[in-house]
Amino acid sequence: MADEQPAITLYRLQACPFCERVVRTLDEQGLAYQSRFVEPMHSDRNVVKRVSGKRSVPAIVDDNTGVTMSESANIVDYLEHTYGEGA
Repeated sequence: MADEQPAITLYRLQACPFCERVVRTLDEQGLAYQSRFVEPMHSDRNVVKRVSGKRSVPAIVDDNTGVTMSESANIVDYLEHTYGEGA
C-alpha cells in the first residue's frame, strides 16, 4: 500500500531551530514522517494542543508506539532510543 501515511507525525513551525533538530534526527534515523506545519501564533495552535495537551512545538505522534510528546530534547532522545542503533 503505497498511499499509507507514515506512522510518525511531526507538528512544527517553519524555521524553528528546535523543530529542525527533530527533523535532522528523523532523517538520520531514516524514518518516514509527515510534517504538519502549525500556526505561528502560540494561542492559535489548537491542533497541537488536541494531540499533545500543549501548544508547544515540536511535537510528535508516533502511531507505531502510541507515544505523543513535545520538547525537542525529549523527542530526539526518544527517537534515538526507539529507532537508533541501540534500539
